[in-house]
Amino acid sequence: MSSLSQTLATRIPAGKIRQLEEAIETSIRGKAEVVRLALVCLLARGHLLIEDVPGVGKTTLAQSLARAVDGSFHRLQFTSDMLPSDVLGVTVYNAHSEAFEFKPGPVFTNFLLADEINRTTPKTQSALLEAMNEQQISVEGRTLQLPEPFMVIATQNPSEHHGTYPLPESQLDRFLMRVRIGYPDPASEREIIRQSEPSHGEATRCVLRREDLADLQEAVKHVSVDEAIVTYLLAIVERTRTHEGLALGVSPRGSQALYRAAQAHAAIAGRAFALPDDVKFLAPKVLGHRVMPAARNSLAARRGAGNGAAAGERVIDEILKEIEVPL
Repeated sequence: MSSLSQTLATRIPAGKIRQLEEAIETSIRGKAEVVRLALVCLLARGHLLIEDVPGVGKTTLAQSLARAVDGSFHRLQFTSDMLPSDVLGVTVYNAHSEAFEFKPGPVFTNFLLADEINRTTPKTQSALLEAMNEQQISVEGRTLQLPEPFMVIATQNPSEHHGTYPLPESQLDRFLMRVRIGYPDPASEREIIRQSEPSHGEATRCVLRREDLADLQEAVKHVSVDEAIVTYLLAIVERTRTHEGLALGVSPRGSQALYRAAQAHAAIAGRAFALPDDVKFLAPKVLGHRVMPAARNSLAARRGAGNGAAAGERVIDEILKEIEVPL
């Protein structure tokens, strides 16, 4: 057994990741791949964007992911009249102490569910940029650190739905991965409708302490990635910057995101090393929302969601067919 495999086995009891998957799957029926992708995002210290039509379990997945880990959790319902201070916090005057005090906002938590994030204005959306990128916020000349771990799990409806604001490219780039849940298969939907009460993740039990999660996240950072795989990854990214179907390619932040996701996916598979298949499988999910289709006259393409997002993923799939996979 390699030193990394020993590290993973020592820091996290055998089968712990599987316990996480099983705990979340008690609330998310028939969506094993979506659950695994959410865990990739968690272990890679990334933020997750869940995009789909209403009623397919976006909020349930977010709540289940948070409940499976022993951490603080806040749900913030985004609306069109929300202000940045509703996210970050506000300074108020305390008459008893005769001094101004800062009241922390919902962002000061381990897991922040930003529900329907695209229903609020760009000004409020931008309040999360620093938090997601640097795990800190700046308010009134002060810089305040956020808890560890810190993960934003955002849900959004497709942009063609009324009353939504498109997420700008800078905001989308902060999300390590975007996933869609989709409709359940008939057998899973049968189980869902037979539940006596609607479930919003309450069935998910906590199976991992924050300390264990931090150890696993640290171990994942040391998963071996061969230089040939790094070259393969960079070739994919470079092709997005020259592809005729894209007006905007993947940034270096996107390259880092795909690298970290491949490490996490390998660890979940029980390996101490990444494979080209890890990169190939994750590339559409990690890079698809970071590119901009060249058809700027398309409303969906401009918004980076809905049909435009699907177009971005299709181009990534085309690129994967072009780039030679290392042996």
